[in-house]
Amino acid sequence: MGVGLCVLAAPEIVVGTIIVAGVVVVGFAIKEALDVYELSWGDPEKVRPAPETRPAPETRPVPETRPVPETQIAPQKPSPKKRPKPEPKGPDFPPLEPPETSERDRPRCEPVPVPYHLGGNKLHNKCADRIPNNSFPGGDVFVNGKNFDALQLATRTLWEVKTDNFDTYPPDLREIVVESQVEKLRHERALALACGFDFRVGVRSPAHKAALERTAPELDGVIVVMEWC
Repeated sequence: MGVGLCVLAAPEIVVGTIIVAGVVVVGFAIKEALDVYELSWGDPEKVRPAPETRPAPETRPVPETRPVPETQIAPQKPSPKKRPKPEPKGPDFPPLEPPETSERDRPRCEPVPVPYHLGGNKLHNKCADRIPNNSFPGGDVFVNGKNFDALQLATRTLWEVKTDNFDTYPPDLREIVVESQVEKLRHERALALACGFDFRVGVRSPAHKAALERTAPELDGVIVVMEWC
């Protein structure tokens, strides 16, 4: 003898149970199950069979994700082998005109007395020492790289003395002497003016004075005939 369980053809609920004993089928149980099925679906307030529940799919744990740290670009260090090349400078030529006096130029413009005269010419030295108001008689005065024959501090005037016997020279010699002296006097005057000094030239004759001024008009008013010599 066997025992069997039969589920009625309803997808949502088991509506009855049929007990089979041998070959005898209890029909009353089938009818009662059918009546219950019809009544439950006809009345909305009846409890309807629960929907079929399906097992949730198996989920695997997701590995935790961490935010990637933001990377910053490190500043590029300059290569020790490469050094900036200095910009080329222009040629270092001395100025054509005498520069203006500045703090840097003051040491060379400061007058320095020299206790003797260059050259050793007694007449020349006597004429230089007798210049009116000579501040340093008996010697030269060194200013801006040049030994001048005399200096009058009261008027800030530097002097050069020329004691040539110009009147006795022949015409050719006069021309040679004047050309040579004019070139030197222009340079000496520029040195004096660059340091803020005035400049004077002493000669022994009016003819000598006129010849110098004729050759170098810019020396007009600079040349003086030395009456004391």
